[in-house]
Amino acid sequence: MDPVRIVTGRAVPLDRSDVDTDQIIPSDWLKQVERTGFEKGLFSEWRDDPGFVMNDERFAGATILIAGQNFGVGSSREHAVWAIQQSGFRAVISPRFGDIFRNNSTKNGLVPVVVSPEVGARLLAEVDANPDLELTIDVERRLLEAPAIGLSESFPLDDATRERFLQGLDDIGISLRNEAAIDAFELDRPAFLPSVNA
Repeated sequence: MDPVRIVTGRAVPLDRSDVDTDQIIPSDWLKQVERTGFEKGLFSEWRDDPGFVMNDERFAGATILIAGQNFGVGSSREHAVWAIQQSGFRAVISPRFGDIFRNNSTKNGLVPVVVSPEVGARLLAEVDANPDLELTIDVERRLLEAPAIGLSESFPLDDATRERFLQGLDDIGISLRNEAAIDAFELDRPAFLPSVNA
């Protein structure tokens, strides 16, 4: 994955709580073999409603999604993260994320920003009133800022996850940090042990 240090952009205010992964990407979309094209399925059932916020042209091109409490709960489908990213979003802000969704996000380069319910409600209202409001998420400093409204809030991000974002490391990249040790181990493996190099 690519390193993520700072995400700056406009946001979409998805003022809904308890959004589960089946609402993010309905199960019909899980039949695809490829890992692309999921943006078409993002909130696809809700997008049938012309009044749904993602259909509002004022928010076109936004790179940050602001949601209510309990975003990404439900099943463990990684497709939910892929759909959000493939729709152009680089971060999601919510007072609480489903644990598996949050974990899938950090392993794919989508920044989950946890804020207090009060800050979350304020951001939803501010962005709805001013779709051009610019937000900045600084992963290195663990800071969410909206200078135009005087907002500066720290957010929790453990050191290992922060390093993963800053270095652009997925699970394979983390393993490859030990490539020399892995190669050395493989050279000394007894011949009678199973090998993938056969």
